[in-house]
Amino acid sequence: MRYQKSGKIPPKRHTVFKSEEGKFYYEQLFGTEGFHGIASLLYHVHRPTQIIKIGEPKDVTPKIAVAKNVTPRMFKGMNVTPEDDFLESRKVLLINNDLKMGLAKPRKSTEYFYKNAECDEMLYIHNGSGTLKTFVGNLEFSFGDYLIIPRGTIYQIHFDTEETVILFIESHSPIYTPKRYRNEFGQLLEHSPFCERDIETPVFQKPIDEKGEFIIKVKKENQITDFVYATHPFDLVGWDGYFYPFKFNIKNFEPITGRIHQPPPVHQTFEGHNFVICSFCARMFDYHPDAIPAPYNHSNIDSDEVLFYTEGDFMSRNHIDLMDFTLHPGGIVHGPHPGAMERSIGKKFTEEYAVMVDPFRPFQITEEAMKVEDDSYKTSWLENEDHTIKDRLQE
Repeated sequence: MRYQKSGKIPPKRHTVFKSEEGKFYYEQLFGTEGFHGIASLLYHVHRPTQIIKIGEPKDVTPKIAVAKNVTPRMFKGMNVTPEDDFLESRKVLLINNDLKMGLAKPRKSTEYFYKNAECDEMLYIHNGSGTLKTFVGNLEFSFGDYLIIPRGTIYQIHFDTEETVILFIESHSPIYTPKRYRNEFGQLLEHSPFCERDIETPVFQKPIDEKGEFIIKVKKENQITDFVYATHPFDLVGWDGYFYPFKFNIKNFEPITGRIHQPPPVHQTFEGHNFVICSFCARMFDYHPDAIPAPYNHSNIDSDEVLFYTEGDFMSRNHIDLMDFTLHPGGIVHGPHPGAMERSIGKKFTEEYAVMVDPFRPFQITEEAMKVEDDSYKTSWLENEDHTIKDRLQE
């Protein structure tokens, strides 16, 4: 993260700061991990603490269908139910102690404000466009954008269409760019597949100086509670620091290629505690004369592997649709479908785009995921002559 500064701020921290009319501005430290993690200082027109009332919490704990999974699975994202409300549309499909992930298909923009008070969020825009409005500024988004939203960020989200599809992750740890891409000063290195020029930060907006009743839905401990505040939360006259939302588009990821097939870590884009996020992008295939572009069979002994298919034709899989999720549990060998390896030989390029999430603790599977599972996936590696065996196994 780079240092950012917008609007008006005082020359020194924690000092008197007034408007031209002589009214105090109110400073707020915005950060995580106590006073150890990265942070920003925000300067409000009004005290940001003026609670009018607090509603009854609503429990949103995901319901677990499979607590211990060793089965390869595919979930048909196209069959996830859309909802009008943004928060209600977020269907958690997979969960462990480090993160939740799922799909959202909201139809309408939010009138309320929202704050996730325990998790950083990643919103990947599979379809649609709009504006993420936050207290430090706005980010316009469209297909392929990763929106990284630090916990505690108050935001509204405006959608331009009724056909928005979002892959989301809620992480109990901060979501950062990989450490191996950065030097000791935090700058992205020359071998990184993207750089600071590819990262867009919020466009600062004029402070909204309004009093009234403003609902902020606060999520914590799997509960959403309505807080009603007396002043508009977007009343900042300025801010500075290292802690803010940003966006990065998957098509600005520059793939790392080689003479022979490169392992999945070359696609890494972000990381959190006990998981990584990778971007599979359009790229040149391997250029050794005998290279096999399709991935080799492998066992992720210590991690599950989830792929979300977002554009193009994924060359290592048969019968995959856009918005599908595949889950390969740790310890169970997986690889290309029958014929995929052979088809890949001699190919020079791929136009595929997919987001991969590898957690280092096993995923539990929710009831929402089981509603859209394609149960045939687990035996889809059987070759044609083995249909009799497949039929017998399914009896």
